[in-house]
Amino acid sequence: MVGMTADITYIVIVIIVILLSMTLHEAMHGFVSYWLGDDTAKLQGRLTLNPIKHIDPFLTIILPIMLALSGMPIFGGAKPVPFNPNNVRWGEWGAALVAIAGPLTNFAIAFVSFGVWVLFGTPTSGFLYQIIHTTVLVNLGFFIFNLIPITPLDGSRVLYALAPDFVKRGMEAMERFGIIVVFAIVLLAGQYLSSFMITSMNFFLAVFTAIFHL
Repeated sequence: MVGMTADITYIVIVIIVILLSMTLHEAMHGFVSYWLGDDTAKLQGRLTLNPIKHIDPFLTIILPIMLALSGMPIFGGAKPVPFNPNNVRWGEWGAALVAIAGPLTNFAIAFVSFGVWVLFGTPTSGFLYQIIHTTVLVNLGFFIFNLIPITPLDGSRVLYALAPDFVKRGMEAMERFGIIVVFAIVLLAGQYLSSFMITSMNFFLAVFTAIFHL
């Protein structure tokens, strides 16, 4: 019974952290696009911190919980905030800024949470530790996963600004399949993806540790 209660508590923490983190992630996409001159997100009601507006049932809830229950690195996404790349300043580079704003928000949350953990004396157990630990790992997972340069992930928009035209046309074709591409990656390359995520997360944790002189 104690183990079951602990599992339920962990899942509740994961869900709350995901909802808050992905809400900020998507809202930052909208705020940056609005700052760069595009009001598409505002007109469609996505320039908000209301998590209900940003939830994607599979990417935001089902996938992260499945990963959490299986002990794998937690990653996922949300319903993409719409924006018109033709409206933002600086063309493709402006669109890349809109895209990278979300993952960078997750990175900032992970970094600040790690700092809070240090501030509280680096506890390694207890409810507070579980919240902070989950927040760091979930946000690092979202940061790394969403920067993978494959459509429709955010990293693809950064690649789009650098890629030659024939690559851009291929990426545009892939965007039509959206969630199917992500699902296929998780399903067909799950083991390799998990290994990549763990290695990348350990790298950033080592960087955080060095910065805070632990």
